[in-house]
Amino acid sequence: MIDITVIEHDGTVHIVKTEHDQSLMQAITGAAIPGISADCGGAGACATCHTYVEDAWKNRFPPPEDIEKDLLECAAEVNTNSRLSCQLELNQNLNGLVVRLPENQL
Repeated sequence: MIDITVIEHDGTVHIVKTEHDQSLMQAITGAAIPGISADCGGAGACATCHTYVEDAWKNRFPPPEDIEKDLLECAAEVNTNSRLSCQLELNQNLNGLVVRLPENQL
């Protein structure tokens, strides 16, 4: 099990205890945290699972592939730490990960 801190746009903090070997999107939606609709179910086709990975953690993930970069162009409020949570696989090295959710997904 790993712990992930998810911070909603209004500052509400959620600590999610989850299994690794799943996507960040699956962990967040499985915990029923509002703010991610994940319309495509994690297929990497919609950008409705947009998150901000805190700077201390963003280099622990592989860089985004072209499809993720293209989809992020459709997302609202994109920053340098924007990632699609369906593209971020969790592992034991991510215990303590902190992500924030944007106010709007699209």
